[in-house]
Amino acid sequence: MRDFQRPGRSAVYANEAMAATSHPLATLTAIETLRAGGNAVDAAIAAVAVLGLLEPHMTGIGGDCWMLIQRAGDAAPLCYNGTGRAARSAEPAVLRLLDEGAVAVPQSHPLAVTIPGAVEAWDRLSTDHGRLGLDRILAPAIDLARAGAPVAPRVAADWTRHLPLLQSNEITAQSFLAGTRAPAAGTRMPQTQMCRTLSAIAKDGARGFYDGWVADDMLATLKALGGPHEAEDFTGHTGNYVAPAAGSYRGTRVFETPPNSQGAIVLALLAMMEPADIAALDPDGAAFHDLIARASEAGIALRDRFLADPADDHGADDGGLAQIMEGARAAAARIAAGGRADPAPERPGGSGDTVYVSVVDRDQTAVSMVNSIFHAFGSGITCPRSGVLFNSRGTGFRLAPGMAGHYRPGLRPPHTLVAGMTGDGRRPVMSFGVMGGHYQAIGHAALLSRILDHGLDPQAAIDLPRSMAMGGVLEVETGADPALMPRLIGLGHRVRAAAQPLGGAQAILIDWDRGVLIGGSDPRKDGCALGY
Repeated sequence: MRDFQRPGRSAVYANEAMAATSHPLATLTAIETLRAGGNAVDAAIAAVAVLGLLEPHMTGIGGDCWMLIQRAGDAAPLCYNGTGRAARSAEPAVLRLLDEGAVAVPQSHPLAVTIPGAVEAWDRLSTDHGRLGLDRILAPAIDLARAGAPVAPRVAADWTRHLPLLQSNEITAQSFLAGTRAPAAGTRMPQTQMCRTLSAIAKDGARGFYDGWVADDMLATLKALGGPHEAEDFTGHTGNYVAPAAGSYRGTRVFETPPNSQGAIVLALLAMMEPADIAALDPDGAAFHDLIARASEAGIALRDRFLADPADDHGADDGGLAQIMEGARAAAARIAAGGRADPAPERPGGSGDTVYVSVVDRDQTAVSMVNSIFHAFGSGITCPRSGVLFNSRGTGFRLAPGMAGHYRPGLRPPHTLVAGMTGDGRRPVMSFGVMGGHYQAIGHAALLSRILDHGLDPQAAIDLPRSMAMGGVLEVETGADPALMPRLIGLGHRVRAAAQPLGGAQAILIDWDRGVLIGGSDPRKDGCALGY
């Protein structure tokens, strides 16, 4: 139990249904959708659509998504891959970048823009599993775009850090700056173009986005910048159902989004952590952070070696899942005994540029959904008529040829996005996710350990300070115990204070024995969990 004389927040308890997001208005949208007769799928899509306006630096219709859906009675969740592919004619542009000496795709280069996958996923999931229809689901986002969403405090703080990117593109500056400055907290930001575009999607579904005037605007914008994208890249885009990556930890079934998602790395970290007696460790002590860091170094190295689109002929046909898990099992005893792996070099990504939504409805259907444009404000490229802000997901490709995950026309890049679910073999138990670029897989493993090894409720587990090992450096949040960093240095880590909070999280636990829902939402963001 938390100390009620200290700042903090309690877990949220409810009987029938619950939603948790990174913004109060998005959580309220999800709850109102449920009370209007919608189910968890409807509510999650409605909340994510609203978050594209409330947190435009994190997500939007120019990005990608993943969703896990598990119903009571199901042994495992359904999983939908709503991520986009590189343009089919991208190869000459990739070769030009290589000839220019580039080692990675620049964030604002048109090659950074993969075909947005989110809208197709929303339409397909709404049709296959929703109750209300996309027109009703998108109505709150359309109204908010018209009226203007007030900027929340954490969002305002993030916005100010990205002025150079926003100022580098005239349309982006007009769309996302208040004059020459980032909007202050409380500023209302109407998005007229986005209102029209969301209305087109509400009316015509995915066809209203990937075809017609919206698609024409997206294509013209990319072509003007020298992009290799063609109309067929948009009209031909489809997401697909895939089997989730599955494992277990302390007897609990754990499901993660599979390759091209880095969800396999969550399972790899858990496999390396399981031999250790973590329950005997302080969940915020140096030994716990040290173990997570050492497992992370090994896991990220496996990710950067093997993770790819399963369609990539330079990788394995499962996207590297089996190779990653084989490497994790081989390293498990060494990691548990205090061994280290050679750290992988830091890759582009950012620390929190994603939104995650968890919803459980009155039928005990749980949804775990992540939606993102990758870097903060994605590529920084905005379309003038439609207001679409493009993702920068193409920077996740490896640029050098001949290896798994390198930039190939028509393929999906390796993805940092992860959504998670736990179950007991016959029903969902917890819908959860941790936002934050490369931190996501690390955050999933740490959150699960704090809940399953230490018995913390979702809110208490989310609240604890975080650390992240990347590129040979262990970043520690400034809210940690001041004695933690010196102790980690004593354990052989190069340590520095994190410049920004490490990610954000939401989780909803179904307590089947007591018939209640228990939710948590990250205080590092503006959001909350609500239920009824």
